[in-house]
Amino acid sequence: MKNLIIRIRRTWSDWSQRSVNRRIFAASVTIGGLTGCVNVASFLKELMVAHRFGTSDDLDAFLIAFLLPNFAINVVAGSFSSAFIPMYVSVKEREGDKAAQRLFSSVSIWSLAVLGFACIVLGLSFHAVLPYIASGFSGEKLALTESLFFALLPVTIASGVVTLWSSLLNASEQFAVAAIAPAAVPLVTMVSLFAYAGTYGIYSLAIGAVAGFCVQIAVLMVSLRKREIPLLPRWHGMSPHFRGVISQYLPMAAGAFLLSGTGLVDRAMAATLGTGSVSVLSYANKVVAVVVGLGTLALGTAVLPHFSLMVAKEDWRGIRHTIKTYIRLLLWTTIPIVIFLTFVSRPIIELVFERGRFTHSDTILVARVQTFYFLQVPFYALSILFIRLISSLKQNKTLLWGATVSFPVNILLNIIFMRWMGVAGIALSTSVVYLISCIYLGSMFVHHMRDCEKRSHE
Repeated sequence: MKNLIIRIRRTWSDWSQRSVNRRIFAASVTIGGLTGCVNVASFLKELMVAHRFGTSDDLDAFLIAFLLPNFAINVVAGSFSSAFIPMYVSVKEREGDKAAQRLFSSVSIWSLAVLGFACIVLGLSFHAVLPYIASGFSGEKLALTESLFFALLPVTIASGVVTLWSSLLNASEQFAVAAIAPAAVPLVTMVSLFAYAGTYGIYSLAIGAVAGFCVQIAVLMVSLRKREIPLLPRWHGMSPHFRGVISQYLPMAAGAFLLSGTGLVDRAMAATLGTGSVSVLSYANKVVAVVVGLGTLALGTAVLPHFSLMVAKEDWRGIRHTIKTYIRLLLWTTIPIVIFLTFVSRPIIELVFERGRFTHSDTILVARVQTFYFLQVPFYALSILFIRLISSLKQNKTLLWGATVSFPVNILLNIIFMRWMGVAGIALSTSVVYLISCIYLGSMFVHHMRDCEKRSHE
């Protein structure tokens, strides 16, 4: 049996190394499979949350409390990979491992300093901002939200460390540990719910989140130490490569500010629709997040190092061939999946969530919202692919302009559709915005590719 497993692994390794498309596919399968395990853990956690809290005021308060920490994570840490990996791969290819490690070390110090500053700003401003993002909350509910916010604030720094270390592993094409480590958060949260929900109520979710990120950091730390990668960063000065990362990071962060702002605005607008609306929006997005995470985010994580290397080698023909292959693959897979999931939206919610304090009336509302969220999947998938390609070309300013347009369009569509459809209108607005973004990003990728090809022939 052991020999059979070894032969299968060797055959898979040989097959996957024969072309870039196969390497990307193999990496996507690895990431997708492990992400599937993470999503199973997350679903089990959501079952416990739904059974314990339903669509209650307590869960609404928790979701709003996590809005700003999550916003800071997406803006500051979430933009890091797209700015760092292309430059890291380029430096490693041209100047070697030591130069690449110096770049990572300097960028780590800078990124953690920015995250620390963001935490201070959030902590000082949250009391003043809270009434605006939770305008429909009562005084008691606002007080609970503020208390939960300060309990969750350490997650901002912890998530930044996770993003830094995961980016380094992904840039080195060591995808497995970075893909499975996030399972620590839902697993530890389930333990916290089981142990402390009866005593601490909704605070058990906050305890689980903070402890889960700490466990995730420990898992990544062990993996990096095994590869003899230094964990304590040192400042190596404002090198040209460091400036290059910052020049790509700033427009990415500005774009992420606007894109993440749409999620913040969505939940803030949902909070005006009455008790449970924020929770309904959150539950409705759970299955969509699983579909997106299994395929498109796995592919997006896998393609960035490969495309960055192809750009460094100016292999434009290879990039065109690969992008055409994966556009067809994404369309052939996501469209049938969306059609199927749309028809079974209510049974999915009944099966997954309807128990305990999650009632049948909750199921009907969540399933309706979920149906409109499903429509975004093909457009989201293609958008992720185009974003990774544009980042590998170091044209992140393009993403900023796209986000600048998407933000006000999302608010306008929310206002229009909410009047007509209530909280389901927010989900429909999200899907329409992804359609618009997909068209924009695809056209800009074609434009940048033509420019790169012209410059390489001059």
